[in-house]
Amino acid sequence: MSYSGVLKKRKRKKTHGFLARKKTAGGKNVLKRRTKKGRKKISA
Repeated sequence: MSYSGVLKKRKRKKTHGFLARKKTAGGKNVLKRRTKKGRKKISA
């Protein structure tokens, strides 16, 4: 994989990752909603 591919993955984690979701109130709501819905993957 190219270097830019690694950066893209990192950006994805930074914006959609579990910890990123935990940080904000809105993100916590997203996690709560997805857990309630029974999603296998809660975050990226």
